[in-house]
Amino acid sequence: MFSAQACPQRDCPRCERLVAYRLQARERAPEWFNAPVPPFGAPEARLLIVGLAPGLQGANRTGRPFTGDYAGDLLYATLGEYGFATGTYAARPDDGLALRDAAIINAVRCVPPQNKPLPAEMAACRPFLAAAMAEMTELRAIVALGRVAHESVVRTAGGKLSAHPFAHGAEFGLAGPNGPVVLLDSYHCSRYNTNTRVLTPDMFRSVFARARAILDKAPVKRR
Repeated sequence: MFSAQACPQRDCPRCERLVAYRLQARERAPEWFNAPVPPFGAPEARLLIVGLAPGLQGANRTGRPFTGDYAGDLLYATLGEYGFATGTYAARPDDGLALRDAAIINAVRCVPPQNKPLPAEMAACRPFLAAAMAEMTELRAIVALGRVAHESVVRTAGGKLSAHPFAHGAEFGLAGPNGPVVLLDSYHCSRYNTNTRVLTPDMFRSVFARARAILDKAPVKRR
């Protein structure tokens, strides 16, 4: 499991706007998770998938990244296809789905209004991403789902955004906390992107096929 340093406390006070939105959600739907969503997977994984933020009726409701909304349908089906997940995804945290050699984390852990975190909120949450990456001693590849995730990863790794422009299918080398890692970019697997064909299933699969190829060639860095 990831440590407390990588997981904000349930009542994390860092972002005033997100705290207020979280409290409103708790009043409206007290049975939902309504808290910073922890990572899914183990720190021993070699692949890290970084998303934007919890969806209001997805991870904010269920407490597991990409669980309960449309984005999870495509993501978990693709992870299963390339050997990064086992079991059947049923859009709930007790469905028995397990990740294999992969972990999923959001750049911003609390649900933001209109699914749009502010730059200050991204910066406030970045230490939790940094802690998670530092705990992943075997980390070899990162898939960033969307520009916000991409920029959070690049900044966390100490890179310059000008030298690492976001583009679907782009690939960059970064200096990770435990050695070099490969950053792979994908458009976010949101319903909007897939409905408008900005992102097709084949485009999405190609990114994870590349991640699979990188890991298949990479020796394990056991310490």
